[in-house]
Amino acid sequence: MAEKDRYYQPSDVEDALLEVQKLFNSYRSAPLTQELLTYHQNLTSRLTSDLRDAARIEQRPDLVTATQQMAQAMQNWTNVRLSGQPYPGRLRHFKFVPDATGPKFKRHVVKDHGSGTHRSSRH
Repeated sequence: MAEKDRYYQPSDVEDALLEVQKLFNSYRSAPLTQELLTYHQNLTSRLTSDLRDAARIEQRPDLVTATQQMAQAMQNWTNVRLSGQPYPGRLRHFKFVPDATGPKFKRHVVKDHGSGTHRSSRH
């Protein structure tokens, strides 16, 4: 495998932020180890230096604020996890979102005696 194919090459800042968000959400509940903490600090420093500078070069003030918000949420993750608590949320659209929020879908089971199916919906 070629050296340039080994690493993820984002096309722009937004693509890179999506990748960082995906990586953070994948390890946010993992057991805390020294390797994970080092990896996390590396991602956070990339956000505050490389990606923020690239967002300024692309003249995207929305992404500059997104990098700051993501870095703040990721620093809070470090404080929460070092205190021994589970992290109560995730990153979505470059912002912290608590776990308890989101759409709730109600399901109402109706026994329809006409057909052989147990569940049916009457619209």
